[in-house]
Amino acid sequence: MTITLDATRAELALLVLYLNKAEARDKICRAIQYGSKFLSNGKPGTAQNVDKTTSLARKVFRLFKFVNDLHALITPPSPGSSLPVILLGKSKNALLSTFLFLDQIVWASRTGIYKNKERAELLGRISLYCWMGSSACTTLLELGELGRISSAMTKLEKELKQVDRSKDEQYRNKIKQLNQRQLALIKASMDFVVAIGLLQLAPKKITPRVTGALGFTTSLISCYQLLPAPAREKKA
Repeated sequence: MTITLDATRAELALLVLYLNKAEARDKICRAIQYGSKFLSNGKPGTAQNVDKTTSLARKVFRLFKFVNDLHALITPPSPGSSLPVILLGKSKNALLSTFLFLDQIVWASRTGIYKNKERAELLGRISLYCWMGSSACTTLLELGELGRISSAMTKLEKELKQVDRSKDEQYRNKIKQLNQRQLALIKASMDFVVAIGLLQLAPKKITPRVTGALGFTTSLISCYQLLPAPAREKKA
């Protein structure tokens, strides 16, 4: 009974730690938003109302968040990074920072603070183009990282021909990194399509339902990526 109670307490502590993150709450709201978009398929009703109100609520979580990417933009790159990686990384930071900054003006317009609706709509579209661009940069960066990790793993496999790879800590770490990068690549690629859907650049192929399904999936991936690592059991 005590063991069960301790395990429950530990799980609840992890849940509290998770929900205390503003980013985690934002991604949960994002899942609700895109799930509602999937259900509504762009048609008026309760699901569409949930989509719109949740979208507006999420913008509050992102107030001044553009500072994070602005800081990353002006931070010197890691030593040894290639020029293409540096350019892609800085482009991603610049685009994402611009998206988040312009998104604040959209929020101000929807709440009635900013009165120029036409200008706000234009800035809203520009912000989505910036997000689409940052997703494209992220996709290319993740592809590059996957290639780098795969090359390192191939080299490591040759060195561990006579050894059980599953017991080698360095090899296990590479497998973990590979899985994380693959998941990040899937998420970035899907987000790129979500941005196309929101901009209605291909309305016949990428419908509100497709946009909602992909957005919901990437939201779940983001929620998973933000999960805190469980504490390791101490050996007696």
